[in-house]
Amino acid sequence: MKYIAKLSLSAMLVVAFSSCKKDSKSEVILDNTEAITKESVKLNTYFENQFVAFLDRHPQSQTRLGIKDDYDKWDDISPYAKALEVEESKKALSYLIDSIQTSLLNEDDLLSYQLYKQTLENEIADHQYVLYKYPVEQMHGMQAEIPAFLINMHQIETEDDAEDYIARLNGIKPLFNQLEENLKASEKQGVMIPKFVFAHVISDSENIIKGYPFDKTEGLSTLYEDFKEKIVKIDLGADKTDTLFIEAEKALLESVLPAYKSLISLLKEQEKTSSTDDGVWKFPKGEAFYSNALKRTTTTNLTADEIHEIGLSEVKRIHSEMNAIKEQVGFNGTLQEFFTFMRTDKEFYFPATASGKEQYMKKATAIIDSMKTRLDELFLTKPKAGLQVKQVEAFREKSAGKAFYQGPSKDGKRPGTYYANMYDMASMPSYQMEALAYHEGIPGHHMQISIAQELKNVPEFRKYGRYTAYIEGWGLYSEFIPKEMGFYSDPYSNFGRLAMELWRSCRLVVDTGIHAKKWTRQQGIDYYSTNTPNAIGDCVKMVERHIVMPSQATAYKIGMNKIIELREKAKKQLGAQFDIREFHDVVLVNGPIPLNVLEDLVDKWVNDKK
Repeated sequence: MKYIAKLSLSAMLVVAFSSCKKDSKSEVILDNTEAITKESVKLNTYFENQFVAFLDRHPQSQTRLGIKDDYDKWDDISPYAKALEVEESKKALSYLIDSIQTSLLNEDDLLSYQLYKQTLENEIADHQYVLYKYPVEQMHGMQAEIPAFLINMHQIETEDDAEDYIARLNGIKPLFNQLEENLKASEKQGVMIPKFVFAHVISDSENIIKGYPFDKTEGLSTLYEDFKEKIVKIDLGADKTDTLFIEAEKALLESVLPAYKSLISLLKEQEKTSSTDDGVWKFPKGEAFYSNALKRTTTTNLTADEIHEIGLSEVKRIHSEMNAIKEQVGFNGTLQEFFTFMRTDKEFYFPATASGKEQYMKKATAIIDSMKTRLDELFLTKPKAGLQVKQVEAFREKSAGKAFYQGPSKDGKRPGTYYANMYDMASMPSYQMEALAYHEGIPGHHMQISIAQELKNVPEFRKYGRYTAYIEGWGLYSEFIPKEMGFYSDPYSNFGRLAMELWRSCRLVVDTGIHAKKWTRQQGIDYYSTNTPNAIGDCVKMVERHIVMPSQATAYKIGMNKIIELREKAKKQLGAQFDIREFHDVVLVNGPIPLNVLEDLVDKWVNDKK
């Protein structure tokens, strides 16, 4: 990829002026313009080379982007590979500091420079916590993510693709050997997954090795069924197809089966000595780790106490708005009694049957389709990649979240996916359907992630930045926007929107409660069940998510609050000049960014318009 330098307006004027008049002063200015262009090409070429080098070290990232260069390989997750990443970051940081003249960078390039430099500094500083992340857990643990990756990411369009799939099946045993070594290393450092997590992870693992060819009593196993379905869709001839099936069965029996059996054995052994203490305060340097995690997640300097208080304040405000809806629909009783009504009345729930689940999926798709017709009111820039609505696969639905988004491939051939979890229909009320679809689909994650991936003349690393407060803040903000457009016309649906915002506000309270204030798992569950209308299953899953992903859930409300704050400030300053579509362009067309950088960009846009 070749990057075209974006010259500032002043630089372009210099070029135009110098073409009309030649003197020593204009030649100096022209030389400087050429130097700016040269430095831009130098920096962006370096970014491109760094991104390619990163992909070379991460085959799974290649697959996510639709690249098939190392389609038969898994990432190296060994301590050596992690140490290598830090060394690469140190080299890159030295290069930026020693070899790039920031005084010659235009605005866009300077932003890229600062973002990349900050990312490198954070990666180096955070290496001390490399063993603090739970590699197996109920949300995104490798025991479920590896098979999900093969099912959702590894497309089979040719014979080579099929052979690569089998190679990856064979690669699961050595990959899990690394996983087990990491689990043992974490245990030695005093970091072990909490006791309740083991049942989830062991169950996920056992589900993968059920069915043919592992046994002949429960139909096809999850991975064999996926492989078979993909193979029969391409015409390879009967003999070749049969050979591939035999090779896949062998890989499942000789690599996948022993890998999962060994992992299950280790987990059962570690479970015996695991703790019921759930917060990261129990880790060595646990307080410092959590404080750092909050900074990385929110891209702010807010402390745990400050975030806790923001959460309490927002819960109080939203309860007040919910009381107004309670009065509007004529419910006689307290807000908690209204919560019970919303939680239990069959009017708000689809049947837990195949037909009921199909109805839910059809309605979710209809909500997405309806919003698609209104996007011109909100956006100047829209993604080319499509969006599909899909049910979470059976093998992981028990432990997976209630809804989530998976981005499209880089080329757009694989669409973005809004996943809805049909495992527990009591956790999927109809009054929350709109907010869920807007958050995970459009105008939420699909718009933000797809637009970022499709940006032109932006370094690749900026398209895939992991600024959770920005990404999830946009998702939660996207639940709010449709209200201003006339959606949520049903008061119960509007209640569902508020319930979702309330849920994210409670997260601020409970996450900090567990990890900074030593709340127990049950205290967290009780707070959710008392203060929200959500099913008890939701409350349990959310608290368990807090425990294994410290700080992550604080991003949503902190990010949403900042986006709304910046929008309202811009509206106040610009008055009639304010255009919501332009504001959304400012938010989205720079790729994922920290909240403080977003504020700078919005301020610049406002000043430029004024």
